[in-house]
Amino acid sequence: MRRTLVAFLAVVFAASFAAPLRAQGAPPQSGADQPYTIEYYYKCQWGHQQEFLQLFLKNHYPLLKKIEATGRILSVKIDSPAYHTTEDGRWDYRVTIRYKNSTVATTTNSDEEGFTNELWPDKATYNKEEQRRFEILLGHWDLPVTEITPKTEEAGNGKQGAGNRKPQSNGDLRPSSNHPPGAFS
Repeated sequence: MRRTLVAFLAVVFAASFAAPLRAQGAPPQSGADQPYTIEYYYKCQWGHQQEFLQLFLKNHYPLLKKIEATGRILSVKIDSPAYHTTEDGRWDYRVTIRYKNSTVATTTNSDEEGFTNELWPDKATYNKEEQRRFEILLGHWDLPVTEITPKTEEAGNGKQGAGNRKPQSNGDLRPSSNHPPGAFS
């Protein structure tokens, strides 16, 4: 009996450490038919940031805007940090793309090659400039992100201001979407 009790307590003790470990991963993005956001980070060789941006705006941004016009992309935003960071955490440009849904974001766009041919009929120049754009990169990474901001509801006076916002559910900050059990434990 004593051995069983000790084993039970050991399992309970181990389980108490397992719940926080499950919470370490990022929560999944919302449902299949909901907007899906990916941040694309670019780190350039020192002294080549402006060259990269010029090539990006000339040879990639118009394609993103063309795809946005079809409805596959809902929005495109380009950011650059206002201050510097450590070299290992440095990035020069972040392009945030909000897609119509996760399927659109993760599947090949069959129209892309046609758009590229339409926008840049001089393929030799386009290919040379795109090669240069990637030559001056030190790093590039893609980061799908999930908004986890609690939803708000109107306060008793009918106005929604900074002081009138309340969590949607009893102070529980977990999003209302379908996250795996324990994702925010």
